[in-house]
Amino acid sequence: MLIKESYHDVETSYGTTMRIFVYHPTIPNYPNVKFPGVVVHSEIYQVTGPVSRFAKDIAGQGFIVACPSIFHNFESHEPLAYDVEGTDKGNKYKITKELKSFDEDNKLTIDYLCSLPTCNGSIGSLGMCLGGHVALRTSFDKRVKAAVCFFATDIHNHALGLGQNDDTLQRIKEIKGEIIMIFGCKDNHVPPEGRDLIRGTFRENNIDMTFIEINDAQHAFIRDELSKGRYDPATTKNCMEFLFELFNRKLKLEYGDHDGQKEVIENVC
Repeated sequence: MLIKESYHDVETSYGTTMRIFVYHPTIPNYPNVKFPGVVVHSEIYQVTGPVSRFAKDIAGQGFIVACPSIFHNFESHEPLAYDVEGTDKGNKYKITKELKSFDEDNKLTIDYLCSLPTCNGSIGSLGMCLGGHVALRTSFDKRVKAAVCFFATDIHNHALGLGQNDDTLQRIKEIKGEIIMIFGCKDNHVPPEGRDLIRGTFRENNIDMTFIEINDAQHAFIRDELSKGRYDPATTKNCMEFLFELFNRKLKLEYGDHDGQKEVIENVC
């Protein structure tokens, strides 16, 4: 599927402008076609080359992708470098930015997608690293029907946002959509006990969840550039199959009303 790239600037309540990078699928000769929308949240470096390519891969499957530059509170929309200085800035900003600013960014981006005449109103959320955490918070918005969170950091230790006392796990019950959480077993940013806490909290709150732990995967294994030797294209491909199955099922189908019946699973071999 062909795609067009553009951007849209929105004003925030913080007196700053947030640039939303947009990747829009097109079908020639069908001007009234409608697509689902997906918010793609970046890692701590904003919308870099790897994030942009990731977004284009998703847009090419028939989704309008919007990537917000979430560090507008401190920087322009330009990406941070994958170096020591860029890493230090990103790690500083993620705990200096207020949680309500993250949440406002999420709302503004969803509002923009829903305002497009080419959007069918079904919204998904997706992110990696910091973006995996923010993508999960995006799911608190009832317009979000599905989310995929890659190696989401700082959930288990409540470390996102100003004061490092975020309430993401406490608000899990607000999620109405279906979630896929993906972690590498060798990701030292989210240790086993952290992954157990996240999975257990989801189960306690009866969230529709697929929880994936990949044996040999490390942190940032889907980043195809400057991944410090951690990029795993084969594993990434497998994860994308899960992603598209969920998004196609939840965002492209019209379900109608629930029939009110409880599903009964037979205990058969």
